[in-house]
Amino acid sequence: MSEDKNWVETKDKKGHAMVPATPRDVAHIRVGSFILVFLFAFAVLGVISQAWIMTGIAIVLAIITAVDIALAVRRQKNRDVGEAG
Repeated sequence: MSEDKNWVETKDKKGHAMVPATPRDVAHIRVGSFILVFLFAFAVLGVISQAWIMTGIAIVLAIITAVDIALAVRRQKNRDVGEAG
């Protein structure tokens, strides 16, 4: 993983790291990870009960959610866009 050597991580008064993130991206990551937990549970429940349609729907939605999280993380790294820029 290549790091930008010109960027120095700063800290606020409480000592928390200040990172370039927009509230929208943070919400996408947090809500998306919460949804992934439930989709995993639905997929396991679908496999146990042999409800293959429910399992398939849960897997498709999990893939969509994972892509959304990946795009949000990618947007965070791009510091020239949005409120973080």
